[in-house]
Amino acid sequence: MDFGIKGRKAIVCAASKGLGRACATALAREGVELVITARTASELEATAAAIRAETGVKVTAVAGDIATPEGRAAALAACPEPDILVNNAGGPPPGDFRNWEREDWIKAIDANMLAPIFLIKAVVDGMSARRFGRIVNITSASVKSPIPVLGMSNGARAGLTGFVAGLARQVAKHNVTINNLLPGPFLTDRLRSGAAHAAKASGRNVDDVLAERGAENPTGRVGDPAEFGNACAFLCAASSGFIVGHNLLLDGGAFNSSIA
Repeated sequence: MDFGIKGRKAIVCAASKGLGRACATALAREGVELVITARTASELEATAAAIRAETGVKVTAVAGDIATPEGRAAALAACPEPDILVNNAGGPPPGDFRNWEREDWIKAIDANMLAPIFLIKAVVDGMSARRFGRIVNITSASVKSPIPVLGMSNGARAGLTGFVAGLARQVAKHNVTINNLLPGPFLTDRLRSGAAHAAKASGRNVDDVLAERGAENPTGRVGDPAEFGNACAFLCAASSGFIVGHNLLLDGGAFNSSIA
């Protein structure tokens, strides 16, 4: 299926690995030119080289922290008029809210709520004027079913979700869509690190913990990041202009509801 976005330009945040890299790769396979961001320059450059080698598209790596004004400015300088924006940032750490200070909350809100909002602010009017825009925010399955130990993530991502719900309806008439992708358990470094922590605490090995996590899912496995990337590319397709303000949950059916 041709998604009709060959030659379009995209900014993909936190794209050196994991779900961000999967989204960038899926867009590149559709012929989209990329600006990818991440904090670690060496990992980002390696990812850019791999995507170029596979797809032949132009990939520009811009190292920096997208949660800061400087990181956002650098990405926008490299691609001032993107057709596609994929917002993504690492989630805040787990813990007990009683131990978190105001600075911890501000850091979480900056990364997982305000950074996406400020990037949307920077690009959405230009997209509207050009009558094409696709914005995808990578949030979390915790938006649908909050995870007790991830209180900061629950709060910050829910705030972004509420903001998007209002804005998406305002810009849809300009062929600009804003949607959210909500990942459940995907085989990423974040999932592996959580499994390693659980394995150490229980005296088991990491592979056993990951296998157990997969067995708990209705699909009997954890997700492949490529599946997530393909969903992102679909939302960015030229033919996806009637999908507006949705929270697409990719969790293998773990969230049990008759209304997704």
